[in-house]
Amino acid sequence: MSAANLAKRTLGKTGIEVSEVGLGLWAAGGHWGPTDDEASMSGIDAALDAGVNFFDTADVYGDGHSEELLGRAMKGRRGKFVVATKLGWMNYDGEQDRSAYTTVEKLIGGVESNLKRLNTDYVDVIQNHIFYKEPNTGIFMEGFLKLQEQGKVRAYGASTSDFDFLREFNANGKCATLQIDYSILNRTAEEEIFPYCQENNIGVIVRGGLAMGILTGKFNADSTFPEGDFRRDWQENPDQRKQFLEDLETVEQLREAVTNRTLAQMALGFILSNPAVGVVIPGGRSAYQVNENVKTGLLGKLSVDALAAIDAIVPPGGGRKIWPA
Repeated sequence: MSAANLAKRTLGKTGIEVSEVGLGLWAAGGHWGPTDDEASMSGIDAALDAGVNFFDTADVYGDGHSEELLGRAMKGRRGKFVVATKLGWMNYDGEQDRSAYTTVEKLIGGVESNLKRLNTDYVDVIQNHIFYKEPNTGIFMEGFLKLQEQGKVRAYGASTSDFDFLREFNANGKCATLQIDYSILNRTAEEEIFPYCQENNIGVIVRGGLAMGILTGKFNADSTFPEGDFRRDWQENPDQRKQFLEDLETVEQLREAVTNRTLAQMALGFILSNPAVGVVIPGGRSAYQVNENVKTGLLGKLSVDALAAIDAIVPPGGGRKIWPA
């Protein structure tokens, strides 16, 4: 696939030019059922060949395995990658509602562990992976600033859907990115969060654009998921089962409303049509899946009519939060 036509966007105040379609590497860690390291590596190679330069991972994805894979892929060609990673959930204390990073020194040590797994001496974007304000929030902010001074990170941000936490994390005006769940099924960020990001030049990284596969149209009420797959709760948790079945009904309405693209192309095109978005990071565990996602970037934004048809099914600002990633 030609890389020449995959558009680039500036990621907020980072000033970094990123491909508007990136690659999320959560699944490469193995949390979505069995994974194949060589297939994941081929997916990263395919992404590069297609013009993708933005890759997102986290310490908790496969207990660092996803980062290690990306580190292997970058060997000898680090300059081709814009790398975003996260930390905070690993060793999180659920009883005290706080991360293990109780001092700036521990936070810096944690990021240095990210760097070691990635086999690099810097990351382009480091992100707080807590999702909401907790007692150590100030430690993350101070530690990230020190890491910037040391040249170990180029910019920092938060991964959250909590507007109050985002504002707290940007109290000094230094928060450069926001990673957030956003899709046709979850448009809540449009009400307050996206306008705030535009006003404060915060680059938006969209996760969950395909709603963990629901918006590809490949699932039905009888779909099952293997042990170890994060989505198994859609079978076993009554509340998530109910939401899954409602989502499938919405998908069928969308399928009838927009007929000139596949469902996945419509779902990602919808995201790229929002001016607040910097990059969308669908996952891909193989070269084929990655190339299918990249095709969306080549198709461009949705038409006014297509966006209006989507609005009639899921109104602006509507939907609900899916699940964190």
